[in-house]
Amino acid sequence: MNMEKNLREKITEKVTELWGVTDINFVVEHPAEVAHGDFACNIALVLAGKVGQAPRAVATQLRAALLGHLEHIAKIDIAGPGFINFFLDQTFFQQILENILNDKESWGRNDTLLGQEILIEYTSPNLFKPIHIGNLVGNIIGEAMSRLLEFSGATVRRINYPSDIGLTVAKGVWGLRTSGLNPDDVLALGQAYRQGNEAYENNEEAKKEIDDINKKLYQGADEELNQLRARGIKTSLASLAEICRMVGTKFDFEFTESAVSDLGIKTVKENIGRVFVESQGAVVFEGEKVGLHTRVFLNSQGLPTYEAKDVGNFIFKKNQYPNWSRAVIVTGNEQREYFKVLFAALREIFPEIKDGSLEHIPTSFLTLTTGKMSSRKGNVLTVDSSLGDLQAVAREKAENARTDDVEALSEMVAVAALKYQVLRQSLGSSIVFDQERAMSFEGDSGPYLQYTHARLGSVIAKAESLGIKASPEKVPAKRYEVEALLYRFPEIIKEACDERSPHKVIGYLMELASAFNSFYATEKIADTNDGFAPYKLALVQGVQATIKNGLWTLGIKAPERM
Repeated sequence: MNMEKNLREKITEKVTELWGVTDINFVVEHPAEVAHGDFACNIALVLAGKVGQAPRAVATQLRAALLGHLEHIAKIDIAGPGFINFFLDQTFFQQILENILNDKESWGRNDTLLGQEILIEYTSPNLFKPIHIGNLVGNIIGEAMSRLLEFSGATVRRINYPSDIGLTVAKGVWGLRTSGLNPDDVLALGQAYRQGNEAYENNEEAKKEIDDINKKLYQGADEELNQLRARGIKTSLASLAEICRMVGTKFDFEFTESAVSDLGIKTVKENIGRVFVESQGAVVFEGEKVGLHTRVFLNSQGLPTYEAKDVGNFIFKKNQYPNWSRAVIVTGNEQREYFKVLFAALREIFPEIKDGSLEHIPTSFLTLTTGKMSSRKGNVLTVDSSLGDLQAVAREKAENARTDDVEALSEMVAVAALKYQVLRQSLGSSIVFDQERAMSFEGDSGPYLQYTHARLGSVIAKAESLGIKASPEKVPAKRYEVEALLYRFPEIIKEACDERSPHKVIGYLMELASAFNSFYATEKIADTNDGFAPYKLALVQGVQATIKNGLWTLGIKAPERM
């Protein structure tokens, strides 16, 4: 039931009856503090000037007109200069609990995107070097957004598009050939890339050699270079697959840059004169004609840039999923302007693309507490080392946990710690990764929410062992803060999805966990002498289902025992 919509409709109806006003904008929202009600409305302040009355006078008349005409509203108060606050009745919370207990897995879902097929491309690292924690930010955000979209009814196609060709790979291959490093060792690949990059920037002769390698790799004519590249790519992909296993990502479609390069080149060339123009030996898209900037799609050597390959990427995806509704790409915030130009070019190549169906979701920029990372300089925190360190800390804490599999639990906790640190910020903002804070069990962390979920399970098990069965039938007169937060979960999910704001799910879960802990501190749940124990147990089960489903949307597992 959509109480916000119901309130808005009824308020609009009474305003028309009392003052004849039919077109007015006002807000119905949740107050900042639960004690001030479940919904607050500013209609009296907005309407006062139109009807020539003081806001409180308007609020008083409107309150009288609404009393007895609003389902599930127990009380209406007037606060401050004329805000109207609405308090839900206990039967409303009873119905919410019934809904949750009847279908816990579906709790929080909505169908606003039902029928839409959304392609979401994320992770997509540059191969031939270790994947560092900054690269993983895109995976974490992409997976969370994929799940929020799914929770809103969409059919989501997860896509990975790693870079296996181009200058980065050429630098790595040069480093392998020059130093004799092992292409089957992912750390050696990183070392080879750093050597190649340093040489490319500081040695003119090496730069020419690397540019030549890059051209030969595109041509595929040099067997020695091809073999070094192939072995390095295989090593990188194996490392990436293990990381994706740990963090819980399974892609529906994976393809590399080399698979779409020729398609991109062909499409760009076919559209010279219509979409693209030749300029100083290169082929460019003149973005200024649509208020953007010019970008090169084919360089003066005839090789495709990222732009041309992304044209091939788009065609490859839409051929695989011809019924797509929206194509989303999750990459760094610094690529905002790049994608504006790319999307503009794609819309000219394919005029049938609907407005708004191409979307770039910017990822947050992550730094260490010691400063910025750089693969070129080698001061990176790799995913292997970061998750390894987090898992080592989690393993120590899990030794005394009530679990049969310490290793599996420590991996869950480590991943939760990392994901929470990334997702707690709004997308596009900076993140300073603090490992000690990430592993805290004291609040504002992934492990804290996991621990709260496990604690809820313990409370439920204890109550059930005493023969108490969860039931919302007998409702206590006392109103609990945790009830006032619980029913908002579906709203939070929809808002987080619509606004591309997974951090709102985190903020909500933390508030709910805090409210539960306050509830648990003052209320005894496993009490066979308490006639309201079944309702309290139902409430606990509702909170547990909410935290579990909320964590799922963030890509975080909820252990049953910790």
